[in-house]
Amino acid sequence: MNQRPTISVVTPSFRNSEWLRLCVASVSEQGFPVEHIVQDAGSDDGTLDWLPLDKRVKAFVEKDMGMYDAINRGLRRAHGEILCYLNCDEQYLPGALDSVRHFFQANPGVEVLFGNFIVTDSDGGYLFHRKVQTPLRNHLWVSHLPTFSCAMFFRRHLVQEQEIWFDTSLRDVGDGDWILRLLQRKTRMAVLDHFTSIFTMSGQNMSAGPNARREAAALHASAPAWVRATKPVWILQHRLRQLVFGSYSCSPFNYELFTRRSPDKRILIQVSRPTGRWRS
Repeated sequence: MNQRPTISVVTPSFRNSEWLRLCVASVSEQGFPVEHIVQDAGSDDGTLDWLPLDKRVKAFVEKDMGMYDAINRGLRRAHGEILCYLNCDEQYLPGALDSVRHFFQANPGVEVLFGNFIVTDSDGGYLFHRKVQTPLRNHLWVSHLPTFSCAMFFRRHLVQEQEIWFDTSLRDVGDGDWILRLLQRKTRMAVLDHFTSIFTMSGQNMSAGPNARREAAALHASAPAWVRATKPVWILQHRLRQLVFGSYSCSPFNYELFTRRSPDKRILIQVSRPTGRWRS
């Protein structure tokens, strides 16, 4: 049997030392070697006291033009066959990346893979989860991106050969713009029906700010007039797909993650009442 593909993870970093430690720990404990590239923009919060010395990562400290520029820089340096990026306040669950590389090995035609994810509060407590379906172009164009970048994985050739890089003029919706361009190219995407990642509601998430709303509005405005006029149709289509494929139902489950109180050992969280409803 062919060897499973290698994976590179890129983390853009700036003044997030406390969260970055948890992110690095979650990548390093995947059970096999993973290339973890951290692109730091010159943090002055203590990050650089430890990051360049941490042998679990390849640290690059240089000024950049924002998060997506940092991600592009890291992707250009990556050697893995499968690429992904994980922000400082995000984590991978145990065994997530092994499941990802196994899926790509078994499905050579798939270029982009999305996993399910769990959203927690700043202490690691469960808020809600999302079981996803592959994005649809018109729904994304006029509504929202139903997947999160923390649970997105893709083949190296998309960026390093086809040169489909993230738009560095964007600050918050670069992942939505990138996926929209892939959908327009009819890139083959799939879903791994497995929880792979943690997204933390830290209270400082960029996606909740006014710039994110402005960029999202501009992305929506770029849709053809007929797509905007039929927005309710695309939202209904998305919800029906979620319903048909069981995305709104989930049995009780457990997950393990690193927290600020337990940065060196994962703690177990039991979820007795799972919900897909968004909670702040």
